[in-house]
Formats: sequence, structure tokens, C-alpha cells
Amino acid sequence: MTARKQQLLKRHRRHKRLFLLVALAALLLLGLLVAGWLVPLALLLGWVAHEAWFADHLFYRPQDDYRYAFPADALALPARLEEGRLRVEGEIGAAETLILELRVTAGWLGRLLDPQVWIGDDRQDFERGVDGRRYLNLSGQQEALRTGRLRLRGRFCTLAGTATLHALANPDYAERRLLVVAPHADDAELAAFGLYSRARDVAIVTLTQGEIEAGHYRRLGLDPAAAARLKGRLRSWDSLAVPLWGGVPQNRCVQLGYYCLQLPAMAGEPQRPFGSRESGETDIRSVRRHNPLSLPGDADGAPTWLNLIADLRALLEHVRPEVVVVPHPELDPHADHVAATRALSEALAGSAWRPEALLLYANHLHDNDRWPMGPAGEGIALPPAIEPLPADGLWSPTLDAGTRLDKAMALAMQHDLQAPLPLKKRLRRLIQQALAGRRWSATGDDEFFRKAVRRHELFWVRRL
Repeated sequence: MTARKQQLLKRHRRHKRLFLLVALAALLLLGLLVAGWLVPLALLLGWVAHEAWFADHLFYRPQDDYRYAFPADALALPARLEEGRLRVEGEIGAAETLILELRVTAGWLGRLLDPQVWIGDDRQDFERGVDGRRYLNLSGQQEALRTGRLRLRGRFCTLAGTATLHALANPDYAERRLLVVAPHADDAELAAFGLYSRARDVAIVTLTQGEIEAGHYRRLGLDPAAAARLKGRLRSWDSLAVPLWGGVPQNRCVQLGYYCLQLPAMAGEPQRPFGSRESGETDIRSVRRHNPLSLPGDADGAPTWLNLIADLRALLEHVRPEVVVVPHPELDPHADHVAATRALSEALAGSAWRPEALLLYANHLHDNDRWPMGPAGEGIALPPAIEPLPADGLWSPTLDAGTRLDKAMALAMQHDLQAPLPLKKRLRRLIQQALAGRRWSATGDDEFFRKAVRRHELFWVRRL
């Protein structure tokens, strides 16, 4: 996926350069042949149009089909839209995760406003100009579907009359013994607060301090290294304290204290220690004193890959999880997230304990930085998959309104999600609200309050 993204990025930059050249020539002609005062006005209008309609980062064409494969035990049932209601041929049985595959085509307004698909009282948004195969999440709509009352309608788009319903049955993984692997403080809350807040037996391990990009704390009169150390301490505290809001006590939370964005380098040279890029620290024990158990890395405090693998192996054998929640290695491109799942795989290879399954999550995407699209509180459609992913199962539990509010408050407690928006982003949001009809969450300014606080959580199920 990375190679394809780089190709699309190069094409995007090439097209942007050509557009800028054409626009510059047009501005020169406008100033020379019409009136000079029109040039700054045209520049202002062009900037407003860019912020309203062309500022999204899509590294694929909205006309590309999403490409998903489903496991052999998933039902694939023919479906059709009749007078706005969804009719399915066959029974969904005990399946609780329902994914509807159909073609969505934007109307002319759907090139300026986000195309919306309304599923009963749920709303799922897609790319402006969409014209391809997409996957709606119907989880939680079983009763309306069985009784023929489930309505589907497009706004600023049309829906194909025929579709396929993929029905997947899973156990309730909240009843299993869980280990949630979070590369950074807040990853567990973003991906799985709804899951872990109702789990009967759960532990959370956070791999890094998350100390980099601490410029916000320099306003306190700190130099860059001191600001990074403060941020690392705060986020380490968040990783231990915030889960209590979801019912997970501190003695079920572990902070390993490795350094942000150093995990890939550690993997490349497993015996070499990699200290923080910004704080100047080299001893991971500085944030481990509240951990409920001793771990192999406590012996020397060295931030090495070998210590990370040993720590995770010790946790696996101590917690003995039936299910591990971890980033999706093919879908989530964040370097620390990819390395976190690699580290877990290496730890599992040498561990005396073997879980039943992995639940994979994606807090970031290669191809679309707005997914899940649409406002907070609505459903989560499947993300772009322009290149096929492994045929993993899917599990999409629903969150009621109270849990969604609790999840938003858990995010509001995260220090990293409290920084004020830069002026440029505030202006962009005002423009998009006025011209493109977009809305943001009232619970917080950070984009994750819109993206993560949803009607569903979404996990890919990889059985071991």
C-alpha cells in the first residue's frame, strides 16, 4: 500500500503544480486584460474554494471500488432496495455484524456536499464525487432488517437497486479475557473504549510515552527537552488513569515507557537502545514505577527491541488473554502501530501462552485522513480498501448514547487531545461549515472526537 500511496501522492503533486501554473497564467491575464484589483479578489475566492472543497487528503480516486474479501464462514445474501426498504433473500441467523455491499453514485450536489446514506436513523458518509462499490455497516439494525422495516436512502447520491449483505457471526468478545495493546496513550480509548468498558476481564498495555511534538508545553517557559519530558509524563499518567473511567483499575494497566516513533528503529537493530528524539531520556524506568508487576525491561531500563519483546512475552504469560486487541498491520500505517503489531507477533512466537484471536483496529489510514467520514455519533462504514486486504472476519459492536458520551469524556481527559486548534484549521472549519455543511463534535476540537465517537466500533478478527 505504501508504494501505491507514494505513486498517488506524486500524481497529486504533479496535478497540483500544473493547476497552479494554469491558475497563475489566468491571474496574469486577468490583471493585464481586465483589472488589477480582480487579482487579489480571485486569489481570496480561490483559497476559500480550496479550503471548502479541495483540502481533503484522498490518495485514491472517489470512483475507485473498495475491495474486500470475507472469510468462508460469512454469509453472502442477495439483497435489493424496494421502495426505499432493504429486502434480503435468506436468513441472517445469529449474525450480529452486517455489512451491505452496494454501489453508491454521487449526484451533482454530491460533488460539493458529502454524500450521505441514511440507514434507518443512522447516517454514513462517503467521498464527494463517489461512484463505486462501498460497504455500509448495518450492525445493530437486525430487528428492522428481519421485519422488512429497514429503510435506506441516499442524500446527494443514489444507491444501486441490488446489493449483497455479508453477515458475520462472532462471540461477544467482551466476555473473553482481553489484552489491549496501545502504541500510545489514547489508542486504547480511540479504538476500544466501548469494548473494554464492558469487558469482564481486561488489561491494557501502552508501549510508548508519547513524548514528541511537545511544542504546546513550551508556553510554560520550558525548553524543548523539558517540554517533551513533561508531555511524556502526562501521557504516561493518562495511559494508567483514564481507563478507570471505563472501569479498568490502575492495577490492570501497564506503561512500558519506550519512546515515540523509535519502535521501527528498535526493530531494525534489536540490541541497540534508542532513546527519545526530543526529551533526551534513555531510561524507560522513569515512567514504570506505577506498574503492577515487574517486567524484564526493568532490569536495565534500556529502550531496546529485545526488552520490548521480553516485556510483551511476560505480559502475555501473566495476563493469559484469550483475545488481544492490536493495530491492523496492513490497514493502519502509523510506524509505531505497525511496529507494535510486529512486536506482539514476535512475542507470541516465543510465548508459552497462545490467545484464540486478534482483534485488529485502525486509528489511522493510508488513503483517507477523514475516515470515518461524517459527523460524530453516526455509524462507521468500512474504510477504503483500494488494494485487497486479508480475508479477516469483522466484528462491529454498537455503542449506546451513554457509552458514546463516556467515550468522548475519556478522550477529553487525554492531554494530547486538548491542544487548541491552529488558526488555519479553525478558518478551514468555519469555511467548510458555511459552504460544505460539515459539522464537528461539541465534546472536543480534535478531529478524533469526530472520528472515534461513533455508533459502532470496528475490529477485524484474525483467528490464531
